[in-house]
Amino acid sequence: MKITIIGAGPGGYVAAIRAAQLGAEVTVVEGSEVGGTCLNWGCIPTKTLIASAEVLHKARHAEDFGLEFNGTLVPNILKIMDRKKKVVDTQVKGIRGLFKSWGVRLIEGRGVIESAKKINVTLKDGSTQELDTDKIIIATGSRPAQIPVFPFDGNRILSSDHAVHLDAIPKSLLIVGAGVIGCEFAFIYREFGSEVTMVEMMPRAVSTEDEEISALLERELKKNKIKLITNTGVQKVDVKEDGVTATLSDGKTIEAEKVLVSIGRSVNSKNIGLEEAGINTGKRGEIIVNEKMETNVEGIYAIGDVVGGIMLAHLASKEGLVAAENAAGGNAKIKYDVIPAAIFTSPEIGSVGLREHQVREKGIKYRVGRFQFRALGKAHAMGEIAGMFKLISEEGTDRILGAHIIGPHASDLIHEAALAMEGGLTVKDIAHTIHAHPTLAEGVMEAAEDVHGMAVHCPKK
Repeated sequence: MKITIIGAGPGGYVAAIRAAQLGAEVTVVEGSEVGGTCLNWGCIPTKTLIASAEVLHKARHAEDFGLEFNGTLVPNILKIMDRKKKVVDTQVKGIRGLFKSWGVRLIEGRGVIESAKKINVTLKDGSTQELDTDKIIIATGSRPAQIPVFPFDGNRILSSDHAVHLDAIPKSLLIVGAGVIGCEFAFIYREFGSEVTMVEMMPRAVSTEDEEISALLERELKKNKIKLITNTGVQKVDVKEDGVTATLSDGKTIEAEKVLVSIGRSVNSKNIGLEEAGINTGKRGEIIVNEKMETNVEGIYAIGDVVGGIMLAHLASKEGLVAAENAAGGNAKIKYDVIPAAIFTSPEIGSVGLREHQVREKGIKYRVGRFQFRALGKAHAMGEIAGMFKLISEEGTDRILGAHIIGPHASDLIHEAALAMEGGLTVKDIAHTIHAHPTLAEGVMEAAEDVHGMAVHCPKK
């Protein structure tokens, strides 16, 4: 069985390894670098920058921990970026090593589908190569969305791809969009010393999250002197010699050295042979697939950002596993009801399941349990007390409908709730589970207890 995968991002490379584990002869076609956006321009680079920002923040507050620092501490953006490159290079090398270990053939070039059994590859030297295959998995990902109002130039008008490769810290930075990407970069560059202003068309930051989580994050943005303007759009950006001038929908203007545009992503589905192969796509160019990741063309699958929906690296990986198993003759299906997500702001956000407003819209009777980080001894010991735990359960069944955490290590803590939801456990199951002390995870237990008004470390309501 020959399986060819177009794209080596977190969906494509995972699918390749799984297909090889299942005994297939696997070829991966990648036009840029293994790891895709996640490894080279997204998840890993940004988290490496965040790690530098966090160390800087801790060092600046060393006296709060009884530590005296008499030197001058300044961020060196070139060294920060060099460290980021080393981290990325190590991960790229790791994926290439896995390919070699499992016998996956990597062809570096751009693949175009000619039929369900044939792919034409334009190699980096300009020559072409035809590949015969039994099955195809499309994993071409996405790119920063661009509209004419914001023509990326990599100098004054930046995409998220540009923002992880700067060679100087901008004195002032205007961020268009206060979603996940925009908020992460806001905290990074504010810690590095930039004056940051965010403009968001929606009424709140990270509008895809629970309303209480957004409100708490907005409070932290304000504490960090990050200016947030909501319910407002950016109509145009004029580039000048020394910066940019942005005109807002209310007629006001903002001056900044650079502008970072983070208004979503566009799928990479053009010029890869979809029309010629007869593959159905949606209004935004996304490839339409079923729960087995099958397209309408037999033998062709699609995974990750290119199928639209929730664009998360770990979801792409899961879809890659499903597609690989099915391409190898299996019968796997994907479920989208329990997908944890993390936002690496300061503090972090972790979420899974329904937001409270979504539960209300569905007309479900529910209960909510909350617990504050400031009530945890471990949080005080760490010096990070901002944040809360929130659990939502169905009234009557006690089934967990959603979990939302904002605070230190929220990206790690959310998985207890995700596992409970996947396993069909109830809020009481979490509450009755002994949690080690002193830990942050105790907050999950206390929030579960608070659903029924029994949290020991919550004041009487």
